[in-house]
Amino acid sequence: LEEVEKFRLCSYTEKSQRYITLEGSFILPEELKKTKLEKTFIKTINIQNKAYFYFFEKLKKYLLDKFKNPKDKKSLTLLEGLAKEDARYITSLATSSQVGLTSNARNLELMLRRFASNSLIEIQKLQELIYKEIKDIAPSIIRYHKANNYDKNTYNDLKELTNEILKNKLEKKIIASQDIELIDYPKDLDKLVAASLIHTSSNLPFKECKKIVERLKEKELEEIFKRSFKYMQFYDPVLREFEYAYFIFNIVLSASCFAQLKRHRMTTITCQDYDLDLGYTIPPSIKEIGEEKKFKEIIDITNNTYSLIRKENQKVANYILTNAHRKRILLGVNARELYHISRLREDTHAQWDIRNLTNKMTSKLKEIMPLTFKLVCGKDKYNEVYNSFFRE
Repeated sequence: LEEVEKFRLCSYTEKSQRYITLEGSFILPEELKKTKLEKTFIKTINIQNKAYFYFFEKLKKYLLDKFKNPKDKKSLTLLEGLAKEDARYITSLATSSQVGLTSNARNLELMLRRFASNSLIEIQKLQELIYKEIKDIAPSIIRYHKANNYDKNTYNDLKELTNEILKNKLEKKIIASQDIELIDYPKDLDKLVAASLIHTSSNLPFKECKKIVERLKEKELEEIFKRSFKYMQFYDPVLREFEYAYFIFNIVLSASCFAQLKRHRMTTITCQDYDLDLGYTIPPSIKEIGEEKKFKEIIDITNNTYSLIRKENQKVANYILTNAHRKRILLGVNARELYHISRLREDTHAQWDIRNLTNKMTSKLKEIMPLTFKLVCGKDKYNEVYNSFFRE
């Protein structure tokens, strides 16, 4: 699913984990069929799935007790969904999923070419199935759908070169010391956004707008932002000028958290492979019900199976990893998109993992751009934050 949803200009409708009932459905990679590792793979999947049902029942009981056994159907469905959501951290990335895809011909052609160039047989077969469905509809438009050397070899060549460089230049292996790090952003970002707003509202060159902003007093600068926010409701995007403020984050996150972050496609995301050295994310609720030890035992079994498969094929080994396993990504995002992410993901109804990540990002940015991010918050807090700012 991660490969399918890499294409930013397509639209995806993915069934939420809160509403999927796990029934043992998983993908057995073709690369493992009729090999000595097939039984080990299936055995590990079965252990993970059995643990899912065990955690789910305990979490459901815990949540029902915690919220005093509500009787209405809406609350019961919500609590059951939350139990499923946290229990699924122990299920594998091989678990079957459902997604609806909407794409124009240009993006579909790119997708087909990338899929054909992918080393995983599952992805290659998906390319064949999609192409079979559309080849007679737009044969003159979708022309470059076959594998090519650029998509097949470029990242492999870069990896070989990088390994050579690291062999000579890296003294010791470095493990991330923090889950999220703001690594790059322009200076004086509040002034950059303010100058952009003046530029749109005048006939001056941008260079002159910047000079004017440099001469403004603090209250005058704040007034520009107040005017830009004055009529904004929680469902409104901030003005487009906020896109000129751009940031790059280095993030270590779980597969479950990444599954939600990648849905925000007006960003730039590049990923490393999943890495056992980065550890795994245990849902707080698992700790609260006293099942941290059992969770870790399943992870240990998974890691052993992963290591066995990885010796044969690193890409295929990822199938057995769980939603709790982590990888490192680079996220490039502008202030406007971060407002949108925050509205959804810092809301009290958002899933806890992505909510925590988003809160860490916005907390860092409020420190360096207090005016630009004055109203950044979950939609449930918007009226409170808005009123507080306009009372100042």
